[in-house]
Amino acid sequence: DKQSIADLCKILSSAALDSNTEVIVGCPSLYITYARGLLPVTISVAGQNTYKVPKGAFTGEISPAMLKDAGANWVIIGHSERRQIFGESDELIGEKCAHALAEGLKVIACIGETLDEREAGKTEEVVFRQTSVLAKHIKDWSNVVLAY
Repeated sequence: DKQSIADLCKILSSAALDSNTEVIVGCPSLYITYARGLLPVTISVAGQNTYKVPKGAFTGEISPAMLKDAGANWVIIGHSERRQIFGESDELIGEKCAHALAEGLKVIACIGETLDEREAGKTEEVVFRQTSVLAKHIKDWSNVVLAY
């Protein structure tokens, strides 16, 4: 909620942050402009999702241009909730990453196994598969962070 965003921004704004560490606040799209207005320019704002095309009839989706207009310069793509709840495939996540980068956003690309996959000993297999698909779509990794 808005109060949680305000509380987090207040804490981060008054914290003694290492200038060699990039701090990014990932918040729901509705609060990006609000968070951007509360944070110093040294702290970045990320959207929590984006779509793979610039425009069209994709009701409810957020394009990289919309995120940038709201004040985000990063986007989180491939979070486990998006993979599990919404069924986002490795391929779709790779396409989203490529499009976001092409549109000028920096990307936090999420990888990782489910609990069932971990318990089955498939962690390396899953992470390798996810990373391989990302590598097929991402040619320049200078604006990408992998989150595991």
